[in-house]
Amino acid sequence: MQIRDTAVATPDKPAVIMYPSGTVVTFGELEARANQLAHLFRDAGLVEGDAVAILMENNHHMHAVMWAARRAGLYYVPINTHLTAAEAAYIIDNSAAKAIIGSAALTETLAGLAAELPGGLPGLLLIADGDLDGWQRYPECVADQPDTPIADEIEGDLLQYSSGTTGRPKGIKRDLPHVPPSEWPGLMAALVGFWMHPDTVYLSPAPLYHTAPSVWSMQTQAGGITTVVLEKFDAEGALDAIQKHRVTHGQFVPVMFTRMLKLPESVRNSYDVSSLERVMHAAAPCPVEIKKQMIDWWGPIVDEYYASSEAIGSTLIVAEDWLNHPGSVGKPMAGAIHILDEDGNELPPGEAGEIFFEGGMDFEYLNDPGKTASSRDERGWKTVGDIGYVDEEGYLYLTDRRHHMIISGGVNIYPQEAENLLVTHPKVMDAAVFGIPDDEMGQRVKGVVQTVDPADATEAFGEELQAWLRDRLAHYKCPRSISFEAELPRTDTGKLYKQGLIEKYS
Repeated sequence: MQIRDTAVATPDKPAVIMYPSGTVVTFGELEARANQLAHLFRDAGLVEGDAVAILMENNHHMHAVMWAARRAGLYYVPINTHLTAAEAAYIIDNSAAKAIIGSAALTETLAGLAAELPGGLPGLLLIADGDLDGWQRYPECVADQPDTPIADEIEGDLLQYSSGTTGRPKGIKRDLPHVPPSEWPGLMAALVGFWMHPDTVYLSPAPLYHTAPSVWSMQTQAGGITTVVLEKFDAEGALDAIQKHRVTHGQFVPVMFTRMLKLPESVRNSYDVSSLERVMHAAAPCPVEIKKQMIDWWGPIVDEYYASSEAIGSTLIVAEDWLNHPGSVGKPMAGAIHILDEDGNELPPGEAGEIFFEGGMDFEYLNDPGKTASSRDERGWKTVGDIGYVDEEGYLYLTDRRHHMIISGGVNIYPQEAENLLVTHPKVMDAAVFGIPDDEMGQRVKGVVQTVDPADATEAFGEELQAWLRDRLAHYKCPRSISFEAELPRTDTGKLYKQGLIEKYS
């Protein structure tokens, strides 16, 4: 099913509702706008396999842009809006984008691109709701384009760049299917069909430049479902959006749960969230205690999946099963799981190793054959570097990322365990644990904490936290010292940029 079906049957049904502005785009409007922009792409000479870079905050134009690219057979490349012009230019150059579509909110970044692109700006430059020399104003520039489909519709795809937490972002590229959109169900069609229904109101609280928000929101729209998009995540705002729009389903990341749980109880309880039927979370491991608190609050409706932008495989666990297997991310939905040691040998249940998937979609890291080769073994099984284990029943548990592991005195320490404990402390908003150089041990464990109340960021509280951790965790896994930051450097999907912290505290 495509948005066209809903646009014909119920053109006035909201496809997108922006929060808090309240701007609405109906399915009829979304269909027309996507068609007009697809015509402009063709007029500009863009053909199947070309790339379009998108530099937009969450706004009411972004879905039309993605749909236009997708039905014109293009790779659409959403770019993190927090990047500098130089960082964004690297992605535009690396993806060989033939067009850039930005917005007024990113004017400064857009204006700086020309000086950073070695080959100069691409031929098609559009800016939504703003003006910039050399750029066409969108949507005015498509006003005279037909609002009917282009004659040669062909399915495109997302070309997502990694968050770059361990180096420069890498483009994750899959071969195009070379079929009309009507013949391609999309990555998440089966899950959305199982999990939602036609009367669903779906909340998308994260930036649309990330994989899951863009893929899930487009897939729900393909199913004729209204998507409420937060212009920017705010813990209380999310609750207000749920109440105001009677949201039934939504997708979150664990740090959003933490932020909502840290609101004063009187604030949390002032919002009616009884419309919620199921919510999903992913993108980063969720501490067991945080998820238990969410289930206590919202009921046993908090489901979870584990996947990656590479789409090599995925798992799913519904809340009812999770309560019997706390901490698990579930059983495979796509691809068989293999847990391998450093020599590529398969490990038995209960032993942690690198997670590989057999099956799943193929992909390449764009312009990086070495990294592409290192992501798979001689059997063709693929990995993104996560560490975990399966239990006797086949449920997967995540331990940490391979590159996060601390080696202290020859002992492997996965910092996620300490991080998960720290955020359950009532005075802790966020926490990072990592290794820093140590002359004797090679590395020692360091903790950095963001407190709920800045006044608690004291040396005395740091010592109190260390003692609190040692009562709950093996001492060698606990930070030898704890420092404080006003805010930790996280991506909008909850992943920590640890490298800057490591450099600061080393």
